Amino acid sequence: MPKKRKTKRRKKKGTRRSILRRVPSYILWIALGIIAVIYLVFLYKTFVGPYSFRWKAIYTKVTYPKGEVRGIDISHYQGDINWDKLRNAQIQGAPVSFVFVKATQGTDIWDENFNQNFHNARKNDIIRGAYHYFSPHTSGKAQAKYFCKMVQLDERDLPPVLDVEETGNYSIPQLQHEVLQWMETVEKHYGTLPILYTSYKFKTTYLNTPDFDRYHYWIAHYHVDSLQYKGDWRFWQHTDIGKVDGIKGHVDINVFNGSYQDLIDLTIKYED
Repeated sequence: MPKKRKTKRRKKKGTRRSILRRVPSYILWIALGIIAVIYLVFLYKTFVGPYSFRWKAIYTKVTYPKGEVRGIDISHYQGDINWDKLRNAQIQGAPVSFVFVKATQGTDIWDENFNQNFHNARKNDIIRGAYHYFSPHTSGKAQAKYFCKMVQLDERDLPPVLDVEETGNYSIPQLQHEVLQWMETVEKHYGTLPILYTSYKFKTTYLNTPDFDRYHYWIAHYHVDSLQYKGDWRFWQHTDIGKVDGIKGHVDINVFNGSYQDLIDLTIKYED
């Protein structure tokens, strides 16, 4: 039988390479430039932009927002505080006029340094306030009763504060209901309008109804030149990496929206 002739298959030339050869080089350079710009914009918005003010706060001297009345908020995370240094400390040329102290969380967590910090604030003539960290896993009313049981507020103390940062499994209406339960229960107990602490985005997303507008607002909005929030506010926590004499490590720094007399007017006054 005759032998079959072996035929070699011709390899097809790469069509991609031939197409690229037909494209003018300047168009390729333009396309690469566009891709590079898109990539750099993505990097900036994802990794640089959101943290640029934080980086400047850590590595450079940043000018804090304008305001004549400044203060801090503390918990056991600040450890042992040197109150002799703190009472003489300066924040942008202003004294530490007020301090908020963490007291409770949920229905069974007590800040181990609360009594010491709360006592020392009054002892060193710094206007003091106490706050509760809201847990989205137990009822707001139960948390309010726990706070009222554990915290005694005296005249010249700032109104009680609810710190809300988590939604848990609550829907927005459920979260709003539980937060209002805390606010209403505490208001009735102390006879003063409480303060609501939460971030700008959290407030506008979850607690942006007229029910919450009647409460004093303490806004957390870090490392920005100015507030985007257009509503009324009392306190602005503008950095979580501040440095103050008497405290090792970082501390939250706040500015009060008003004069020192306005701050005094905000404190609790009990009728005889």
